[in-house]
Amino acid sequence: METSTLKLTRKVQLLIDLPTKEEKKEALDTLYRWQNRCFRSANFIVSHFYIQEMIKDFFYLSEGIKYKLIDEKKGDYGILQRSRMNTTYRVVSNHFKGEIPTNILACLNNALIISFRKESVSYWKGERSLKNFKRDMAFPFGLEGISGLSYDVDKKSFSFRLFRIPFRTYLGRDFTDKKRLLEQVISGEIKLCTSHIKLKDGKIFWLPVFEIEKEKHFLKPDIIAEASLSLEYPIVLKIGQARFYIGTKEEFLYRRLAIQASRKRAQIGATFIKSGKGVKRKLKAVEKLGKAENNYVNYRLHVYSRRLIDFCIKHQVGTLILMNQQDKIEIAKEEEFVLRNWSYYDLMAKIKYKAYKAGIELVEG
Repeated sequence: METSTLKLTRKVQLLIDLPTKEEKKEALDTLYRWQNRCFRSANFIVSHFYIQEMIKDFFYLSEGIKYKLIDEKKGDYGILQRSRMNTTYRVVSNHFKGEIPTNILACLNNALIISFRKESVSYWKGERSLKNFKRDMAFPFGLEGISGLSYDVDKKSFSFRLFRIPFRTYLGRDFTDKKRLLEQVISGEIKLCTSHIKLKDGKIFWLPVFEIEKEKHFLKPDIIAEASLSLEYPIVLKIGQARFYIGTKEEFLYRRLAIQASRKRAQIGATFIKSGKGVKRKLKAVEKLGKAENNYVNYRLHVYSRRLIDFCIKHQVGTLILMNQQDKIEIAKEEEFVLRNWSYYDLMAKIKYKAYKAGIELVEG
């Protein structure tokens, strides 16, 4: 049954809200320790899940062995001392007792067993290998870990404690909806779900997950729109006899190619920059222009997908068909310039997300 809610994930930078450098460093070291223990725990957990699933193959030297992956007290042939989900939790909690909050381990264990069950058929067939987690992975935590979420008028930021470590948010100019979503969490209008903390280059990022109601629009399922991603226009939309062209080739590519040319010149110029302070300093301009290109593309694709869904809502479209997308993808693969610059996959992902949020049924033709 289709739910009436959906989950949004946002990225918010956090600052440790402590007075001295020593206290901030200690708190940051604690976060990095939690990240390391979470990384090791994740590899432990998936390894144990796999062994439990494949245990029948480890009995190939014996015959007639009967077993069930359940608590031995709850049924015949049970071979576990506790519930299956609790086995992996106990393994990692025994390994890292006192080094990491148990709430983080519990959230990690729950998330991994759900993803493992979805992929278990591929493991059985030998079509997929076990996940190998990276050391810089984001670590999860539940609502029990957050306390005192509020808005500080003087600092113009949100503040809260994560397992007794005080944080405040840094939203910058925030042209998105992060501030509004956090205000709705405080007022109780929407729900905050299990979230993550990501550590990168000494910075702390909070990845909050919000559960919100889907947008409610008066749509008619019998009104069908057809959209195609062409080489001349980012999106061509057909509703009945009417055609709408969203964006142009020149509009999208002009700025992107200009940024690429600037980045190429910066790469050439980096050769002649005075050395002595490392590669990072020499390539600073190159990295900055690379981020500028990514930001520009992301913004343009957001605008195009938003216009498409707004047209559909305006004309009460209940079903949106993406036409002949596989053919377009094959063309893009053959033409390196198109594949490099047209961003088909990102645009399709944004269209799917916005259509789902608006309650429009999406069909790929």
